[in-house]
Amino acid sequence: MKGVDHATLGMLILLLCLLGPVLFFIRRAKTGALLPVRRISGIDAIDEAVGRCAEMGRPLSYTTALTGVGPVLYACLGILYHISRRVARYKSRLFLPQSAPDVMAISEEVMRDAYRAEGALSAFEPQNIRFLSDEQFAFAAGYIGLVQREKVAAAFLFGRFTAESLILAEAGQQVGAMQIAGSVSPEQVPFFICTCDYTLIGEELYAASAYLTREPVQLGSLYGQDRSKLVLFLLVVVGVTIATFNAVFPESAIMNVDEALLKAFW
Repeated sequence: MKGVDHATLGMLILLLCLLGPVLFFIRRAKTGALLPVRRISGIDAIDEAVGRCAEMGRPLSYTTALTGVGPVLYACLGILYHISRRVARYKSRLFLPQSAPDVMAISEEVMRDAYRAEGALSAFEPQNIRFLSDEQFAFAAGYIGLVQREKVAAAFLFGRFTAESLILAEAGQQVGAMQIAGSVSPEQVPFFICTCDYTLIGEELYAASAYLTREPVQLGSLYGQDRSKLVLFLLVVVGVTIATFNAVFPESAIMNVDEALLKAFW
């Protein structure tokens, strides 16, 4: 809030320019407007992986590892909801290894809602949502045991990962599971690229939930944020151009936005 308290008029106008597209596209999405999203192979492969498990008669696993309650988890829950609906439809078995009690409770409700949406609430098995440990490598050890005992045919790893990322991915590879991963941690992405069949990189994880669920708020936010990034990019180009011009021709320096606004209104 400190930055907002001392915001200049130019910053307030910029804030409106960035929030405007988000609110506009959310409204459009709620009215049913068609907002196409670029195809991402890793997201398209999710349905393929779930179908593979149904054909092989083997279970699948989904983990957010050490992800806490926050924006990353909310993106992962949208993906979980989509996968859970497919699992309920195909009558497969989905394991959900957990490392945090609060995340476990939220994930259970999301999974239950997915089964309810498919009219298969009686097939929902809460015992498949398993708390392993809140310690990093104890959780990794428990995950390895679960994956190898159950011989999962597909493993989904979405969320925030640290040093345990390669351990988790290697466990799925050893049992021949089709693996799809997504992380916002740049230092962990190379490990997933090496060991998984498909990897969502950075912000693709946030886009996945909107891509799969087509939920209006998420879809509109995705569209609006992309347009806001274009605005920021253009502002950077304009700013660099003006700064360069002022350095080369100081006698004809262009005043900054705040000075121009103050001069115009006061």
